[in-house]
Amino acid sequence: MFPTVREVLALDPVRHGGPRLVAGQDGLDRLVRWVHAAEVPDIAALLNGGELVLTTGIGLPGDDAGLRAFIGELADVGVSGLLVELGRRYPTSVPRVMIAAAERRGLPLVELRRVTPFVRITEAVHALIVDAQLTELRATEEIHQRFTDLSVEGAEPAEVVHQAARLAGCPVVLENLSRQVLAYDTAGERAELLLGSWEQQSRRIQPAGRTAYDQDAGWLVTTVGARGQDWGRLLLRWPGADLAPGTASPATPAAPPTRLTILIERAASTLALGRLIRRDAEGLERQIHRNLLTALLDHARPVDEVALRARALGVTLDRRHLVGVVVRHRADEAGTPLAQARLRDLADAVGQALREAELTGLASALDDQAVGALLALRDPAAEDRSLAAFAAALHRVRRDAAPPGPGGTAPDAVIVAAGSGVDSLREARRSLVEARQVADAARRGRHDLTVFRLPHVGLAGLLHLLRDEPRLQTFVERELGPLLAHDAEHPRERLLGTLRAYLDHGRNKSAAATAAHLSRPAFYERLARIARILDVDLDAVDDCLSLHVALLALDAVRDT
Repeated sequence: MFPTVREVLALDPVRHGGPRLVAGQDGLDRLVRWVHAAEVPDIAALLNGGELVLTTGIGLPGDDAGLRAFIGELADVGVSGLLVELGRRYPTSVPRVMIAAAERRGLPLVELRRVTPFVRITEAVHALIVDAQLTELRATEEIHQRFTDLSVEGAEPAEVVHQAARLAGCPVVLENLSRQVLAYDTAGERAELLLGSWEQQSRRIQPAGRTAYDQDAGWLVTTVGARGQDWGRLLLRWPGADLAPGTASPATPAAPPTRLTILIERAASTLALGRLIRRDAEGLERQIHRNLLTALLDHARPVDEVALRARALGVTLDRRHLVGVVVRHRADEAGTPLAQARLRDLADAVGQALREAELTGLASALDDQAVGALLALRDPAAEDRSLAAFAAALHRVRRDAAPPGPGGTAPDAVIVAAGSGVDSLREARRSLVEARQVADAARRGRHDLTVFRLPHVGLAGLLHLLRDEPRLQTFVERELGPLLAHDAEHPRERLLGTLRAYLDHGRNKSAAATAAHLSRPAFYERLARIARILDVDLDAVDDCLSLHVALLALDAVRDT
């Protein structure tokens, strides 16, 4: 937004004065925030830094010590440079002591060899600053408009990230809380250079605040989330001195301009909003079914109102035994047009299967991967029989819908999962959530069941289905984050494997040391370091249980 000393010296009013740089060559890329004319020696006390000081020198000290002090005070306060008009105090050149002092402090010192109206320099520089500010405002307005359009259009995360990178001219990465890349745009750079060892690189990026710039890493970072639930980070690489001409020195990277901070925050807001918006092209009845199921899952409406509206659709939910059911494909192809069509077909098949099995309930797609149903049974004892009848009917419906003849293909495999039955609509959410968890976890398990229930999936499967849950990712970070950060800093010494061996062998140190191909003293020393890093007692059952669950969860979130 601000011009540099070099750019100021190129302005016509300054060139008219015949400028000659006599010291501070390395400081020509300093930013000029303002121009200030002064004829008093103690002007530094009135400055805030970033000013270009203009003077004729008539009020400067006459002794060498005073001139050194004058230059030192200007350098200390952070002025951008000093322009001295020759003729009134200094006929042919500024004193050598000023030149030496300015050179020593890296302060640009310029002689104006012809009389120059300072007001023209001031007007020119200030006009340059105002023009730059207007340009920045226009860019900011474009940012707001672009991301507003993306929000209205319901753009996918990849498109939002692409637009952010295009507007910034810098690489942009969207990651989840487990440091896994969800979307990225290299802005023309090589992807392998940007994303190589991403998890280790990301763990070193630790800015202070919700939106902040990590100067050491060169990344501008903001948190992505809404309604108090954060689920990721958006990162924009800004190498500072490599891209920004206004740095004091290459060793001090410049912070990104305000425009980029606005850009990354607007992009994060668009991503968060897009996650909340669910567009659907279902019929009116199915939309109502979906609204009611969503209201139960999100506590969006009182259960009495849900029961009333369901009764108006011909589905009685009160005084019934309720069972949550979720049906999904084993293969995960969410987000593609084919997957959306398959999900619509599956939702139709679930609705038809309910009718063929003579069951009543709400049924609709829950998201872009699964179809949910809330069965309303008169007799709790009929739960298993009703679920079996529904699964058989669904299989028939999907088989009959497959293309006929030798060229036809069998329908792809689906999972039917059911939650625990409940006798109150207020508990229906628990049954639906459980069914969804079982359906996701069952993808990694056996294939020989027509209906999956909670006892059929173990802890590893349960953690796998929760791998996208921010609270699980937060738990992993809380339990293992310091150790993962240590391994990222010391790639040749992976302590996580040592911890895994210790826990996998039931805390048997000798067996674990053998499995890790380490001597027992070396293995014991590594365990002691792990305990210090994580601040845990590896002989305590509770601590080890938490760490073991965190390791299983880490495997789940890394398994994509």
